[in-house]
Amino acid sequence: MRNEKEIESPILDETQPHQIHAPSFKGTGIKMQPPFINKYGVVIGDSKYNSPNSPLNQWSDETDPSIMSGNEWVHPTNDIGWNTEENRELLEAKRRPQAAPFMHPSIDTSYGQD
Repeated sequence: MRNEKEIESPILDETQPHQIHAPSFKGTGIKMQPPFINKYGVVIGDSKYNSPNSPLNQWSDETDPSIMSGNEWVHPTNDIGWNTEENRELLEAKRRPQAAPFMHPSIDTSYGQD
């Protein structure tokens, strides 16, 4: 369950510019999602990873790591998993093909230029 509280979103032109290798979702049909607060009161998807309610900030020998499993801990578009080669290929497959720039339909203007 997502909390509708307003959270500052780092989305810019369908990408997360603060992540050096973050893929662009532009042209894929996938809409960037803003950060959300999960049922544990932890902000997911803001890339700060430092919510006061996070089990990471209250870790002890009694903490069960499985508390941090499940979909409520994964952001749909701002997740490190998008940086993998396999997921980047999924995005590229969704991207609309674009014509090559400056192509003449019948004349190869680069002929003999190399």
